[in-house]
Amino acid sequence: MDSFSALFHGFSIALQPGNILYCLVGTLVGTLIGVLPGIGPLSAIAILLPITFYLPPVSALIMLAGIYYGAQYGGSTTAILINMPGENSSVVTCLDGHQMARRGRAGPALAVAALASLFAGVFATFVITLFAPPISQLALMFGPAEYFSLMVLGLIAAIVLAHGSILKALAMIVLGLLLGCVGTDVESGSLRMALGIPGLFDGIGFIPLAMGLFGVGEIIRNLEKVQHQSVIEKKVSNLWPTRDDFRRSWPAAMRGTIIGSILGILPGGGAMLSSFAAYSIEKRVSKEPHRFGKGAVEGVAAPEAANNAGAQTSFIPLLTLGIPSNALMALMAGALLIHGITPGPRVITSNPEIFWGLIASMLVGNALLVVINLPLIRVWTLLLQVPYHIFYPMILVFCCIGVYTVNSSVIDVYLLLIFGFFGYLFIKWHCEPAPLLLAFVLGPLMEENLRRSMQVSFGDPMIFVNRPISLTLLLVAGGCLVLVLVPAFRRTREVAFQEED
Repeated sequence: MDSFSALFHGFSIALQPGNILYCLVGTLVGTLIGVLPGIGPLSAIAILLPITFYLPPVSALIMLAGIYYGAQYGGSTTAILINMPGENSSVVTCLDGHQMARRGRAGPALAVAALASLFAGVFATFVITLFAPPISQLALMFGPAEYFSLMVLGLIAAIVLAHGSILKALAMIVLGLLLGCVGTDVESGSLRMALGIPGLFDGIGFIPLAMGLFGVGEIIRNLEKVQHQSVIEKKVSNLWPTRDDFRRSWPAAMRGTIIGSILGILPGGGAMLSSFAAYSIEKRVSKEPHRFGKGAVEGVAAPEAANNAGAQTSFIPLLTLGIPSNALMALMAGALLIHGITPGPRVITSNPEIFWGLIASMLVGNALLVVINLPLIRVWTLLLQVPYHIFYPMILVFCCIGVYTVNSSVIDVYLLLIFGFFGYLFIKWHCEPAPLLLAFVLGPLMEENLRRSMQVSFGDPMIFVNRPISLTLLLVAGGCLVLVLVPAFRRTREVAFQEED
């Protein structure tokens, strides 16, 4: 009951006029990002991070969270109308959503996607309300050994669940850890890998790294593409689904919501993995699996519910344990750190207005998505006809201005361009940069907790196996590594991610 009373307190924060405005801006920008293929929420949040430096912490997080789950909704619009997912998690929505549009049923498909996302968002918010406080209380029992083991588990899970080659994911983890070591060692005061450049004495900035890898890198990649698309329906009508649509879609939406809520909590999980899993399970449990891929409304409801639920419950590990479960949550962690707030179990007790204000804003934001976006479908269809190469130069200029204004440092602009070039190379080499960002965020924390553990145990490494929670986490991490070596799992993993391409 305390959690729900705290949630009502969160509404008093989320419903303040300024925070409603930031929530509205976030959901609108998120929908726009989702609608425009080639610009994902990772790029958008990375580009907008410098702006949050000038906002109150709770307002900044409300806006960034709105961009995140708003992009999940916006991605379904292009998936249904032009068979082009605006966001990775909307890939499977193309399979049945676009077939419904080809049959003149784009309206019901968009409405089912919106209602399923709304239901999933509300459900996931209550999951966070119920489970986040107990998990944070458990996390308060963690010492440096437990935190180190937990971070090891998070990085290994990122390798297991990363798209593409496991060796490339491992290389990205190592590179991220090395970049996190650049700068002045806090304990000894010695410089590490700073190359004699004064701008690197304090380490590599999170903002130029994130904006370069996910913003500039994506811009360069998309500029080399020749994109052609045609909207199926210039005017979408008859939005309300039929009774048969409701009968078929609500069980699928419920199953997708539960799947997404669970997978979103897991390290390496999130919206994309949830949508693929929900669609696969829905096809397996259906009595008419032959309908999937031909316009089955369940094929729209399940993945759309799953990706929205997964997007929201992925906040739980960040806010309760201080561990970002995916690259987007690493960006959220960066936003917290910019404001001097360390993600973890003490956020609920030390900054309750931020935690509960953010959770309450998710309910407000999901309601806003349905209210404002269905009437704006005509606007989105017109926007889809604007050539994409017009947007990208403006975005690149905003990136450079945003990076420079944070520290007034030209070095950060150079780093932005350098990491943007490497981000483009990573895309060409099929190296997913998300594990790199996770390792960059977790690396300094791992080093700090490793040193503290060694100091507490007087240099005895057995502290990591003598403590039950730490040992359990390391065993789970070892199990994940063993799982990767199992041929059957490796084949299943390759098939699961192949559909994304």
